Order: sequence, then structure tokens, then C-alpha cells
Amino acid sequence: MAATSLRLSNKRGTDGKSQVIVKLTISRSQRPCFKSGIYVNPDYFKVVQETKHGIVYGIVPPKKGRFNMREVKEAEEARTMLMEFVNRLTVICNGLESLGESVTHDVIEEILANSRKTPASAISPTFLKDVLLSKMEKPDDNSNTVKAKSFFEVINFYLERRKLSVSRTAEFRVLARIMARYEMFVRVVNPEMKNFEFGIETINKETLEDFFDYMANEKQLADDYPKIFKKIFARYPAEVRPQRKQQKLVQRGRNTLVGHKKRLKAFFTWLNSEGYTDNKPFERVRCGVEKYGTPFYLALDERNLIAEADLSDDVRLSTQRDVFIFQCLVGCRVSDLITLRESNIVNGMLQYVPQKTKDNKPLTVTVPLNERASMLVAKYHGIDPEGRLFPFISPQKYNDAIKEVLTRCGVKRMVTVLNPATDKEEQRPINEVASSHMARRTFIGCLYHQVQDPNLIGSMSGHAEGSKAFARYRTIDDETKRRIIALIE
Repeated sequence: MAATSLRLSNKRGTDGKSQVIVKLTISRSQRPCFKSGIYVNPDYFKVVQETKHGIVYGIVPPKKGRFNMREVKEAEEARTMLMEFVNRLTVICNGLESLGESVTHDVIEEILANSRKTPASAISPTFLKDVLLSKMEKPDDNSNTVKAKSFFEVINFYLERRKLSVSRTAEFRVLARIMARYEMFVRVVNPEMKNFEFGIETINKETLEDFFDYMANEKQLADDYPKIFKKIFARYPAEVRPQRKQQKLVQRGRNTLVGHKKRLKAFFTWLNSEGYTDNKPFERVRCGVEKYGTPFYLALDERNLIAEADLSDDVRLSTQRDVFIFQCLVGCRVSDLITLRESNIVNGMLQYVPQKTKDNKPLTVTVPLNERASMLVAKYHGIDPEGRLFPFISPQKYNDAIKEVLTRCGVKRMVTVLNPATDKEEQRPINEVASSHMARRTFIGCLYHQVQDPNLIGSMSGHAEGSKAFARYRTIDDETKRRIIALIE
């Protein structure tokens, strides 16, 4: 029997309401999400229960009063409609399982579309059979999309359906372009494979391993065969053609390669779970694990030095310094930072659902704002034309500004970093390697220095309890070790 959980969409309408998203947990690998079409004021979407499996959210109407009768009525109606929608999803899922049918996102969406006027109590096995039969009798657009179209068209289909974050979508498109270049390279250098192309049904372990080898050595190959790659850059398939005309390859490090392998594996896992293919090329292929160097971050005195530095002669730099300091005080990712609005601040607390994990475990992160953070919010109130907390610039320009700020403030101590190209540790000035993600590490590292409770800090950084990734953001310094050893003297 499928389990359900609820979350709110990050998008808000002009009326301030957000759509409720329902996630069905069918199995460990099948957790499709469905738009309910039900919108609610985020203030009324709250925790209704805490279980050993996590926090349960729901619509909680406000208490009735003389001046909120309309809000109460709308919230109660939304709660009733949501209960009906969740019940409908559960009935459909259980009915499909009883028939031995494949329970996928697209099948459920098809049945939802054909049962809008049918009460949930009337969705019987016979009803489901009739819907499935009618679906078989008409062209199956989704199936044809996968079986009849090119590999790269299927990738675009996947990205449309999965609704990944902007950064993850961009990373996947980078992978798609690498695969397109590999296709063209193979055709040119191997006359026996002049018609080679990736295929959902034909890709196998050997193809993957050869592609991974190409991906690790593409920069060197481009240097060795410049004429071939000049032609390759000019002949991208339309589905993956880059916006920039100028292409520049760089040597990829271990973490980049592992990340691309995992993305491609996730793509095939989705195809398998949705029933688009039975081909499982990754069954005997290892993706490897990322390797990270010693985490570095700003000490409190360095952070405060930067926060209090006089940068009034450069408004641009002063503004980005303030954004960076705020990020150091709340610890969110830059992808979440740029979406924050004043509505995310409730009773002196910053509340948001991390975009990176919203499709897996969409839990609301709550971070109390200290005096400095609150002052920064007040300082930029109403300045951003899009209504965001701060006037943001592009992520790359933001990173450049952070490096400039540290240089201007004289924060230049040496830190140990992992060179992604050589996979070796080296010493670099912190102002040369600083980025927006260092703000997140500063938040976590400084808190961990004071309180060695990963779960408490993780609840404010968006890490799941027991997260392995949490270790990448903090280090146990010598002072902490001395303080602990002193406890057993």
C-alpha cells in the first residue's frame, strides 16, 4: 500500500498562495509527485504530526474570528479537497497494484485525467481496466517519445518530467553535450562505427565504460585533435545545442566525473521505474564516490571583520558583502538564497524548503535570525524590484565579488584545498578560493565549534539526520579536541 506525504510548491501566485504537492511512496525507488491543483496560504500549511518516519504536514485552518471568516472558509475547503485528492490517489494506486499493473507516474496521471468527474468510491478495478484499455487503444505519446525518438530527445523529455532545479538541469545538459561529442568523435575515428549513436535499448556496460574513459580524457583529446573537435563543436544535435558559440574544454576532476556518472545512472533508473525500458546498463557498473578535501571556512573573527569593514566607497561590493554575511548567518545554499522573500520570515525565523531536496524529503528548514541578520533584512527592505530579500547578481559574479571582498578586507590566510584537476591537496590563499558555498560551511563550521550536535545543526542547514554529506562542511579543530579531552582529566 502506497504512503502519501505533502509539501508546498516554492512558487507563489499573486494572491500569495502555493500549490500543495502530494508525493506517493510506492517503493524505495518509486516516489512520484503529483500537483493537487489545490492552493493554500503557506501560513496554514503546518506540521500536524511527528512520527518516527518524519514530520507530517497538512492544512491547518486558523481559529475562527470576526475578521477572518473568509480565510477560515477557504482553508477548510482546501483541506477537504486535499483529503479527497489524496484519497483518490491512494485508491488508484492500490487498485493498480491489485490488478498487477505497473504503478507509474504517467499511468496514475492518465487515470486522474479520466476520473475527474468520478467519485473516488467509484474507482473500482473494472473502472481502472476500462481506462487502461482505452489508453492502449489510442497512441501512447509517452511510450512513443521514448521508443521512437532520439536519445537526446528522451533526455529532454526526462528533464521536462522531472522538473529538476535550475542548477541540476544545467549540469544534465552539460552531460548531454559531452555524450553528443562522444558520438561524433567515435564516428570520425572509427570507420566501422560511422553510424554510431546512443540508444536507450542498445547502450550497455562496454559503451558506458568507453564513454567514461573518453569523458576523463576529452580535454587531452581535444588538444591532440583540434581539427576534429572544431568540426564537432559546430555540429551539435539540435536537442543539446549550447547557447554559447565559444566552447572551451577543461580537465575534469574525480568529483565532476563521478557526478556525471550518477546523473546518467539516475536517468536510466527513472526510465526503468517508469516502464520505458527494461535495459539496465548500470547493473555491473560502479560510479565511484566523490573525494573532498579538508573543509575550510571563515572563523568568527574573520566573518565579523568582513561584516564591519567600511566598503562605502563601492556600493556594489558593499551590497554583495552584506548578502554574503547574511548567507553566513543562515547557512542556506545559494540556489535557495536567491529565491528568499520577506514571506519566508515568520516570527523572526527564516523558513524555506531546500530546492535540492524538495523532491525527495521536502522538509521545511527553520533558522532563527540573530540581530545582525535581522538588520541586514531591514536594510534592504523593498529594494529588490522582484521582491526578493536582497538585490542579487548572477552566481558567478557573486562568487567573484566574494573573492574581491576578502581581498579588500585582508583575509588571505592559507588553506588546504583539493585541486579538482590533479586530485591532490595544495595550499591556496582563502581569498582566491572563496565562494558562496564557503558561507554555508562558515555557518555550519562555526556552529559546530560551539555545539557538537550534527542533528541540531543539520536541522538548520537542511541536512537529513545522519547525513554523510554533513561531514564535508565541518572539521574538528584542535581547540575542540582539547576542550573535550579536558572533560576527562
